[in-house]
Amino acid sequence: MPIDAAPSSVPDPAAGTPAGAERRARIVAARARHWAKARRLVGWLLALWLATSFCTVFFARDLAHLSVFGWPLSFYLAAQGASLTYLAIIGAYAWRMRVLDRAFARQLGDEA
Repeated sequence: MPIDAAPSSVPDPAAGTPAGAERRARIVAARARHWAKARRLVGWLLALWLATSFCTVFFARDLAHLSVFGWPLSFYLAAQGASLTYLAIIGAYAWRMRVLDRAFARQLGDEA
């Protein structure tokens, strides 16, 4: 069954039985837990992205007097540090979602 399939589209020959209804309820509960974890992850990563974007701009004047290889530190933070942080956010999202999706698929496989 695809992960994004709606519970009503899952063919279940025992759907009319109490066991089929219980199985469907477990699938719906597992899906709700999965997406709650995914939304929490996205929330944390968006907060990190916002803090990175805001802090590089907000503290740029304070860091301008420090220099690295003749360039202001604020330039390096905005041009290099923020970009590397964004790449790290994308990598963390891809890695963690793969772990969550595999755990969800394993949980659905155990239900079958």
